[in-house]
Amino acid sequence: MTLDLPSDSPMLDLPWIITFGPLGDADEWEPVVCGPYERPHALALAEAVVADEQLMAVVEPLLPAVSLEQIRGEIAAAQIAAQDEAVRVDQADLYGDFEDTIDEEELDAAELDRRTGPLPAPDEAELRAGFARIATQLTGG
Repeated sequence: MTLDLPSDSPMLDLPWIITFGPLGDADEWEPVVCGPYERPHALALAEAVVADEQLMAVVEPLLPAVSLEQIRGEIAAAQIAAQDEAVRVDQADLYGDFEDTIDEEELDAAELDRRTGPLPAPDEAELRAGFARIATQLTGG
């Protein structure tokens, strides 16, 4: 699962993390967060891991906050988004089971995967080169 971004989005250049967790409530363990990676590396690694195991992987940008105000703003935005999601779920219950609805974006992504196949997982050298590029980007070098 990841954000579907336009090709010119500035978020594509940010470092990305992967959060791996259990698919259902039957397994209870703390999610594992890996990264930062460049986005293509994060997507390929997530695909490679979930292809072999029954796990959930969330690939998301790492937002380097440089002030308390930025951090508080991100927290507030996440809280508002969670409240909005709760309202959507409550409203969906009026019309049936929210879990049974099919997300068109998920269908499109699955179709693209069937046509192109999974991305090859990057090797250690590629990941280390990506780490170096991320460090340069974050230090402004």
